[in-house]
Amino acid sequence: MTATPKPIPYAAWRNTPVAGHLEVWAEVHSPQLGNTRPIVVYLPPSYARTVRKRYPVLYMHDGQNLFDATTSFVGIEWGVDETMEQLSHEGIEAIVVGIWNTPQRMAEYCPFPQWFEGRGEAYLDFLVHTVKPLVDHTYRTRREREHTGIFGSSMGGLISLYAFFTRPQVFGFVGAMSPAFWVGNGAIHALVRARPCVPGRIYIDHGTEEYNPQRMREVLIEKGYRLGATLRYVTERGGQHHESAWARRLPEALRFLLRPTP
Repeated sequence: MTATPKPIPYAAWRNTPVAGHLEVWAEVHSPQLGNTRPIVVYLPPSYARTVRKRYPVLYMHDGQNLFDATTSFVGIEWGVDETMEQLSHEGIEAIVVGIWNTPQRMAEYCPFPQWFEGRGEAYLDFLVHTVKPLVDHTYRTRREREHTGIFGSSMGGLISLYAFFTRPQVFGFVGAMSPAFWVGNGAIHALVRARPCVPGRIYIDHGTEEYNPQRMREVLIEKGYRLGATLRYVTERGGQHHESAWARRLPEALRFLLRPTP
């Protein structure tokens, strides 16, 4: 694995304002995919004031769109840093790891080889065997599955739910915003039906002006997930397939996924 020995402050990498404390590895090599990309890490406000406290970790795809509008694909960020700073006042804190995408985004986020030259399995191996060990070694993380989540939108939502059901020993909660469950003629539905019910929380949403993942909602309820308890399903009236919509819905999603486990 080739990466800078230590992450550097975000301000030393890009001269743009962000909320809270962010660090970055400018080039993390993926032996599974044969490419490199930046990895940006958000640390909660209490991190610098403590020496023993450990934190849950949320791995998020499309990392360049999460914290900084100047790196975002459309010039609009999700505001993950601002949202996490806000949630810290409610007692909700976590480390957030933003994994940048590459020009192979469609292939890397597609777990079905017959579609988009799907390399999703290799991408998840990169997250599990390269990125997670790097993060766990560098930061005070809670490494157990129940404290490790995965989150994305569109194709990122597809690969996130796929990861939750195919790597249940790693991920204990998942968020899928405006998920592309139509990929592979809806192959994700058959996969979820065939897999055991994985303990944890699932968040799914969509806007009324885009693809409706209602079918997955029904599949998950049939498997035993309970609305409001282990499953949160949100429909935003007028919502479109866009970073601005995901930014609006992010606080509610993270409150559900990161609330303390009884």
